[in-house]
Amino acid sequence: MTVHPSLQTYADAWTHSIEAITELVMPLVEGEWNRATPCPAWSVRDIVSHIIGMECEQLGDPRPIHTLPRDLYHVQSEFARYMEMQVDVRRHHTAPEMTSELEYTVIRRARQLRNESRAPDTMVRAPLGAEQTLELALRMRAFDVWVHEQDLRWALGKPGNLDSPGAYVARDILLHTLPRVVAKDAGAPPNSAVVFDIHGPVEFLRTVRVDADGHGTVDGAPSLGPLATIAMDWETFVRLSCGRVRPHAVADRVKTEGDQELAAAILRDFAVTP
Repeated sequence: MTVHPSLQTYADAWTHSIEAITELVMPLVEGEWNRATPCPAWSVRDIVSHIIGMECEQLGDPRPIHTLPRDLYHVQSEFARYMEMQVDVRRHHTAPEMTSELEYTVIRRARQLRNESRAPDTMVRAPLGAEQTLELALRMRAFDVWVHEQDLRWALGKPGNLDSPGAYVARDILLHTLPRVVAKDAGAPPNSAVVFDIHGPVEFLRTVRVDADGHGTVDGAPSLGPLATIAMDWETFVRLSCGRVRPHAVADRVKTEGDQELAAAILRDFAVTP
């Protein structure tokens, strides 16, 4: 095996989710490709198009030459425009076209990962013409395909894999964003702590501490006197963090204790994915 050990976790998570996605969409009839998903404004077809497009970019394929329609109301930023290009160019593709392109792309990408011999800190292509390390690129692809697998499962009524390898990649990425959400976005006061108690297929208890300068950090040590405690199940945590649902829609699945105003502000700013 030539893959660097620090990349193997992400390669395994990506493989698990991409195979699950392929299995989910292969039997779909034409109409099912148009089903709405929790990913704002994207159908099942759009999500699969996005995945194909992003993996093709990791393979070094040129981006499509395509002009977006002017009436795509959900495209509000340069990043969104960049992402939408790979989606819109496939909006009229048939089910057989979608599944054959997905299969071919997965075969090529899996081969690339199997033969990956570059160091984790090698700089590779990133969205909007930027660069990122190979390790970050693969981590984000593992995260992206797991979240979109969950989108597809929700749309198709086939829940599962909430504790698959990709779930743990997602957990670590989303935990990394909590200090910013609590300290900066929600404005938790200096020298305070907020506890997150997550249960379900993936469980964790984490404390975000805000220091005297207003900087946030996250750790696994319990807080004796948190300003607020927020408890919810893992699926709700993911859906809120990824902007798939608004807090009021899952109020019955979230329990808050302590400073209710701060807890509400945190939940209001919980979505961290673009």
